Amino acid sequence: MIERNSGQALWRQIATDISDAIRSGRYAPGSKLPTEAELSQLYGVNRHTLRRAVSELAEDGVIRVEQGRGSFVQEHVLDYLVAKKTRFSDNVLRQKRTPGGRTLLLREEDGDPVILNQLGLARGSKLTRLDRVGEVDGRPISVGSHYFPSLRVPGFAELHKELDSITKVLTRLGHGEYTRHVTRVTARMPDAADADLLQQPRSRPVLVVESINVTPDGNPIEYGFARYAADRFQLVFES
Repeated sequence: MIERNSGQALWRQIATDISDAIRSGRYAPGSKLPTEAELSQLYGVNRHTLRRAVSELAEDGVIRVEQGRGSFVQEHVLDYLVAKKTRFSDNVLRQKRTPGGRTLLLREEDGDPVILNQLGLARGSKLTRLDRVGEVDGRPISVGSHYFPSLRVPGFAELHKELDSITKVLTRLGHGEYTRHVTRVTARMPDAADADLLQQPRSRPVLVVESINVTPDGNPIEYGFARYAADRFQLVFES
């Protein structure tokens, strides 16, 4: 507990005590902390002092604060294997966690010249675009935009609505053996839309992963541009 005459700020003592409780297993990863009122009563402090402690823990990535829901212990970081066959669901299931997600946008559009160049397509080519939030254990971990050459993925939109999986759709279309050809990784601060979708503050960086997948004949089948919550995710490259 806390000592009022220790010379150390009360909020810092509270933050340390909560961190110790998390490390000892009293609060499990993903579990909800007691409410602000309950913690204030437990430590015998006002809510302003308690909020300072919670803010510090959130800034350190020990907990996360979800508007209207409360404070939660941060889950373990997901090790995301980048290999020749990189599959989101397989990566998540390998660590005994539950993959999921939801579609934000799915349409055919005129190809951006930069993306067309990445896919080796002529100017004016059509692209099928899928924007999707990737989830682990029901919590968002990524926001990704995926682009496919429309001529090589006929009926993609209808199939994805049925199968809800990029891998399953490409397999149905005869491209199931696609492999990772290029992975580029940078870091940046998220824009407001990505921060909202990832349920994180704009002051916390995201990992930006640009990727190109190819079919066995070497032709690009997908260009991806994904933003990952950096405090919940780390890339592991397999040689």
